[in-house]
Amino acid sequence: MANQSSGRSNQTTVPEARAALDNMKYEIARELGINLKQGYNGDLSSRENGYVGGYMVKRMIEHAERQMAGQNGKATR
Repeated sequence: MANQSSGRSNQTTVPEARAALDNMKYEIARELGINLKQGYNGDLSSRENGYVGGYMVKRMIEHAERQMAGQNGKATR
């Protein structure tokens, strides 16, 4: 039960966002040329899966920065 002891879980904090995150995952995989499919993906390497996850995080950060910049009128770094 490593997930419980580390405080992490594989649960989406906002369940309504699950479909959008899945769509983003498949879109990014296509852009990277990674053959990610629904269901079993055991044929993919950890590196390929890591690329997809890393780009997802990068996009979410960019989106959040754009939202903050829009609320404040300008981006602050």
